[in-house]
Amino acid sequence: MSSRTAAVVAIDAGQTGMKVRVRTDQSVGEALLPGVRTDQPVLPQIGLAARQIADEFDLDIRHLAAGVSGLTDGETTPAAVAALVRSAGAAHAVVAHDATTSYLGARGTAHGAVVAAGTGVVTLGVGPGGAARVDGWGYLMGDAGSGFWLGREALVAAMRDHDGRGTATALTDAVRGRWPDLEQAYIDLQADPARVSIVASFAAEVARAGADGDAVALDILRRAGDLLAESALTALRRVDAEPAVCAIGGGFRSEALREEFTRALVNGRPDARIVEPAGIGIDGVEALIDLPADHPLAPLTWSARA
Repeated sequence: MSSRTAAVVAIDAGQTGMKVRVRTDQSVGEALLPGVRTDQPVLPQIGLAARQIADEFDLDIRHLAAGVSGLTDGETTPAAVAALVRSAGAAHAVVAHDATTSYLGARGTAHGAVVAAGTGVVTLGVGPGGAARVDGWGYLMGDAGSGFWLGREALVAAMRDHDGRGTATALTDAVRGRWPDLEQAYIDLQADPARVSIVASFAAEVARAGADGDAVALDILRRAGDLLAESALTALRRVDAEPAVCAIGGGFRSEALREEFTRALVNGRPDARIVEPAGIGIDGVEALIDLPADHPLAPLTWSARA
C-alpha cells in the first residue's frame, strides 16, 4: 500500500501562471507555477507540473483536474488524455478548456452566461439548449472588446490624432510615453515578440483616460461594452439560457465599460441581470471532478483513468 497522502490536485493553467490547489483529507494548499506555453503541447506541461507537485509533497493523486488555456481538439483525444494520466502518475484525470472552468467557477452548475474579459475574451452560455461558446477566437480573428482590442483601438486613436485625422486625445501622450518617436512605433511594435501583451497593456491607459473624461477613451470603452454585451446576448439566445450574466476579468474594472455593458445588455434583453461570481477559476477546475454527466458542460470535458 502506498505511504503517500491521497490528494485531489486542481490546476488552473493560464498563459501567465498555473494556479495549483492540492486538497487532502487534512488540508488545502495552493501554489503558483509558471504559465503554459501555448506554442507547445499543453497537456504534457500539465502532467509535468502535477508530477512535480506529487513528488515534492509525497502525494498519491487520486484525481487530477485541469482547466487549460490553449487546449486544442488534438489534445483532447482519448490517447492524449490517457498520456496525461500516465505522465502525472494519477488514478484519474479530467481536463477542459479554461472557458469551461471559468464558467463553473463563476456560476457553478447554474444556467446563464459568463463573459471572461482579459487580454482576450470568451463568452460561454449554458442552458436547456446545451452550451455555446461565443468569441474567444484570438486577437487576429476575434476577442472583440478584450484588453487587446482596447489597446489596439488606443494605438489607432493615437496615430489618428498624430496625423490630424482624428480627435485630440490623452492616449497619444500615453503611446508616446513608450515610443517617443510615434512614426517609428509601428516598426518597433511589429518586430517585438511580446507585441500582443504590449498592445493589451494600453487597455489600462484607456481605462485611466476614460476615468479622467477623455472623450476618445470613453468612446472606446463604450464600444467595448457594446461588443461584450452582444456576445453575452448571443450566448443566451443560442442556448435559451436563464438571463443571468456574470462579467469577470480585468476588462470590467473600467466603470464606463461596465456601465455600457450593463446598459446594452438590458437594452437587448430587459429581463437580463448581472450576477456576482460564486467563485474563481480554480473552484471551477475542482468542480470538473463531480460535474454531472447530463450537465450541458459535460461534453466539453475529457477524462481518463489509469
